[in-house]
Amino acid sequence: MTSLLSPFQLAGLTLPNRVVMAPMTRVRATADGLATSRMAAYYAQRATAGLIITEGVQPSAVGQSNPGTPGLHNDEQVDSWRQVTDAVHVNGGRIFAQLMHGGRVSHPDTTGLQPVGPSAVAGEGDVFTPTGPQPMPVPRALTTAEVVEQAASYAEAGRRAVDAGFDGVDGVELHGANGYLISQFLSDTANLRTDRYGGSITNRIRFAVESVAGTVDAIGAARTGIRLSPGANFWGATDGETKELYTALLTELATLEPAYIHVEATAEDALLRELRRVWPGALIMNPSLPTGSKPTNREDADRWLGLGAELISFGRAFISNPDLVERLRAELPIEPLDMAALYQGGNDGYLTYNAYQYPSEAASVPVAA
Repeated sequence: MTSLLSPFQLAGLTLPNRVVMAPMTRVRATADGLATSRMAAYYAQRATAGLIITEGVQPSAVGQSNPGTPGLHNDEQVDSWRQVTDAVHVNGGRIFAQLMHGGRVSHPDTTGLQPVGPSAVAGEGDVFTPTGPQPMPVPRALTTAEVVEQAASYAEAGRRAVDAGFDGVDGVELHGANGYLISQFLSDTANLRTDRYGGSITNRIRFAVESVAGTVDAIGAARTGIRLSPGANFWGATDGETKELYTALLTELATLEPAYIHVEATAEDALLRELRRVWPGALIMNPSLPTGSKPTNREDADRWLGLGAELISFGRAFISNPDLVERLRAELPIEPLDMAALYQGGNDGYLTYNAYQYPSEAASVPVAA
């Protein structure tokens, strides 16, 4: 059976193990979307992962979802990311930037702009703002020409990512999951369009395919991945005809030969296994639901490696265990996560988790009287 700790060749990139750090929002960027030295230290601490995928990075100002998240849509933001990529590379790591356009999952109090989406349908639930959670407003429906522009924003952010040091062996992952913009276009509840981007399955997958195709053209297939959550219902964005929808999507994406797809376990096992058979390329599997109570563990990882996944992403376990790869290798205890410190800012719950401390040999030797 494939070992979680064995090397893997991912689109020409040699990964020393199959442990991927999943993208997780940590809201430690500046108010204007700059990466910080604190973020550089955080990612560098976790550079033993086979691959790091960063928190969601907005590809445009209107694409920002939460306050305190970083961007890649101006020169100052590009410059700020170099300290992060340099720190990870110095520590021997590999890092992809996740490009996350929030679409309707946003608020004017965060961006100063009216959120946009495929249709003028508000998302369900509250979104974080600088003054606390607020209901999502009705987004402005994008015109057909604007849809093309928003798809192109991923490619432009991909170019900026390369300038920021996500170059050579690194790349970007498009966030096509969890009810954000790409997922909204896939949805039959968030997307009520009647143009070429809505209605039929062929039309609903078009935005995702064009976003990936543009990014592949801009920075290369080997530097491009996409994350998906088939069958999920985040923020009220459901995707009807899930099997047919994702079969069609993966079939189209396969012609572009991206480095990987990154799939969350948001559907029944039978469907996920069937999609594995449809997809001819590398699969990163995340066995844990983002909103679930159970984080990914070694048993989950080994099971999905046995079912054909090449790589396994761990989310919450990587927050509280910067040395997670070593803990998995040596079967050491996994430190629990302090949920209260997730989004509070500062170093607590961010840089305060330590590598495993082995008991001192001297402590076990009796002291002579």
